[in-house]
Amino acid sequence: MHFLSVYSALPELFILLMACLILMKGVFSPDGAPRESYYLSQLTLILALFLHIHGFAAVNQPLFYSFKHLIVTDKLSYTLSVFILISMIFTFWYSHAYNEDNRISSNEFYVLGLLATLGMMILVSAENFITLFLGLELMSLPVYAMVALMREKSRCIEAAMKYFVIGSVASGMLLYGLSLFFGATHSLDLTTVAQAINGTMPDQKLILYFGLVFVIAGIAFKLGAVPFHVWVPDVYDGAPNSVTLFISAAPKIAAFGLAVRFLTESVPGLSIQWEHVLIVIALLSIALGNVVAIVQTNIKRLLAYSSIAHIGYMLLGLACGTTRGDAAAYFYMITYALTSLGAFGMITLLSKSGFEANELSDFSGLSARNPWFAFMMLLTMFSLAGIPPMVGFIAKVGVLEALIKVHSVWLAVIAIIFSIIGAYYYIRVVKIMYFEDAQPSAMQTIHPSNQLTAAASVNGLLLLLLGVFPSQLFILCHGVFGV
Repeated sequence: MHFLSVYSALPELFILLMACLILMKGVFSPDGAPRESYYLSQLTLILALFLHIHGFAAVNQPLFYSFKHLIVTDKLSYTLSVFILISMIFTFWYSHAYNEDNRISSNEFYVLGLLATLGMMILVSAENFITLFLGLELMSLPVYAMVALMREKSRCIEAAMKYFVIGSVASGMLLYGLSLFFGATHSLDLTTVAQAINGTMPDQKLILYFGLVFVIAGIAFKLGAVPFHVWVPDVYDGAPNSVTLFISAAPKIAAFGLAVRFLTESVPGLSIQWEHVLIVIALLSIALGNVVAIVQTNIKRLLAYSSIAHIGYMLLGLACGTTRGDAAAYFYMITYALTSLGAFGMITLLSKSGFEANELSDFSGLSARNPWFAFMMLLTMFSLAGIPPMVGFIAKVGVLEALIKVHSVWLAVIAIIFSIIGAYYYIRVVKIMYFEDAQPSAMQTIHPSNQLTAAASVNGLLLLLLGVFPSQLFILCHGVFGV
């Protein structure tokens, strides 16, 4: 059993070892070894993915606890870690050329990215409050540093400081909430806490309610949901494009894992209370995200508010309080992460040294300058808008179906109305690409490498392919929750 415990954690141990080796190689190389760092990092992620898949098969148990119940290996942790690793492979794939053009320290970028990946994998596998918080902090701290990698730009430093200060407050709130749960249940184990809550005396319920509020506040911050969203547009806009790309995908998947682990495993006895809180947060996020995005002229800020709205749709799935709703939220989170990679990846791809493609006008006339990239961006925008046959449409239908099944038709109607409102600013991007002449700022010639073209093509076509043939991903997400 001890051997299986180590074997189940082999991907995480491998990532930690390789991150240290890549760091040391960069330190002792005269030029920082940017290309070697990139290829070694990609190799690390691919081998970790292989070890993770092989390790889950070797354990051969639907539910396996390791390291004295600190970590759990189940379908949820397994699939979330797989999607995190795939998202990170795409992130590094897109970011390589951008980092070289803008002289961002590749060694630091990849080492911090690998350490954050390690934190995400620990977070989604946590079965104890201690490992949960350690995974969360190991995910967050490298990202704070990554936002400030372009040290010569004051906006990057400002964004990093905002992110760090607000993130520290959110982590403190989460930790305080967990301490209240520990005080009321006398346990740090998620399963034991759930059992204790069901048998808690009425006079302890008030402490649990206070703890629940603080924990949900911390989770909402990591997801970027209203009213804990203030960091999202500023950090997305201020961070280097490669870092914004990173923040927009894999950490959101990990934060979803945190929400599911805590809400469905640790506090199911308080489900009525947290479902109502999630409904309020979801509706505020959908409303504010879609309305404010309409007036944005900076595409990174537009996509930042768009992410707030999409987190709201995902939270509606969790707020159903059913396995079908959890599965719909899971499907939504995975497809949104893939779509977000495509959108921010295209921004990264079009940016060059001395030119950041961050304004909507920078996409004007893209169909004439590069028809294939314009088509890939069109697929991404249609998926975000929920227009068939893109996978974003299937994701929204899944959440709406889950809401209708629990007789929350009014929530489904509100979600549809704001989806229609949100479609406006996505179609606006398509209009700018196809029906407006290129502005002087957007007249640069686009000659990306074959590697970047392949990344954008695989990403965009996946959105279309999963929209036409969603069954396998649909079955996978529902199988995780036993639907």
